[in-house]
Amino acid sequence: MAENPENSDIGPVGPVIDDMSEELMRPIFKNGCYHNEYDKKKFTSLLKFLFCEPDRSDIPKKKEVLDINLPILRPDFEKLKNPPESSVQAMWIGHASVLVQFDGITVLTDPIFSSRCAPFQWMGPKRYRDPPCTIKELPDVDVVIISHDHYDHLDHGSVLELHSRFGDSLRWYAPIGIGSWLKGYGVNNVVELSWWEEDRFTKKAKTFIFACVPAQHWCKRTAIDTNKRLWGSWAIKGPRHSFYFAGDTGYCKGFSQIGRKYGPFSLAAIPIGAYDPRWFMSSHHVEPKDSVQIHLDVRAEHSIGIHWGTFKLTYEPYMEPKSLLMKELEQRGMHKESFITINHGEVKTF
Repeated sequence: MAENPENSDIGPVGPVIDDMSEELMRPIFKNGCYHNEYDKKKFTSLLKFLFCEPDRSDIPKKKEVLDINLPILRPDFEKLKNPPESSVQAMWIGHASVLVQFDGITVLTDPIFSSRCAPFQWMGPKRYRDPPCTIKELPDVDVVIISHDHYDHLDHGSVLELHSRFGDSLRWYAPIGIGSWLKGYGVNNVVELSWWEEDRFTKKAKTFIFACVPAQHWCKRTAIDTNKRLWGSWAIKGPRHSFYFAGDTGYCKGFSQIGRKYGPFSLAAIPIGAYDPRWFMSSHHVEPKDSVQIHLDVRAEHSIGIHWGTFKLTYEPYMEPKSLLMKELEQRGMHKESFITINHGEVKTF
């Protein structure tokens, strides 16, 4: 059963020990809100970030340059309609949106197809790389997983369009509190989970375990709902293969626990961008060296880098996440194919 924050203001009761003989990382819920214990910044910190930090992003204004550095490929829709039975197949749509297919199931993560990640489409961060396809062009999707409620991960327009196309045949998984938001827009096939809670999804006699697991982040959509909803990452275990979606997160001890409890994973999607400046971002956004550590902690066989190359949210050079990822792999003596980036619209088999 999911935790019921409305009836509790103390968070988890007592230490929670499983067969790992370790206290599992649990949500901190008090005074009506969830808490990121490492995020101590105040409003003045936001002002310093917005107005005092140098912007090094250097995103080209010329589309021709972007097309070379961050090409948008036309998806191979034939592959998407007929995914391999013996492998995991993934397409990067952009930012944290990934279409993953394995063991006969198709999963979509944090879908955002809109031009801006904002309450309105006339203001806020605008994509500098478009989606490679439309929602209408996607293959049939079985499940959508949501990591948290920020506008670049929970996009109102994409939610409505997905629901319009698939209706209640599409299952949605979300952390506590986000399910009620989805139901407010007519999306009824929703399962809300807290960290370490599981649900079973069955398709054609195949059973998949969906587990909400920890992340270090925060939530907010309006001026009055900061951290009223929970955030998280997702572990999916199929009959033969498995997938881990880190969503959006700072580095925390939860990843090694996820790896011991649910790993190894056939494929992981791990954020590598939106990390500069570190004094402001480290409590809720990883940088590439942290991303590689997450890859190792969760015991991923392969990983793809997400949460970069689509929206300008922070100030690092726009191609730096990719170059720093490659540098970190080299410094650690890891195979360069173990953790890669792929192009928008690229369909990759693992």
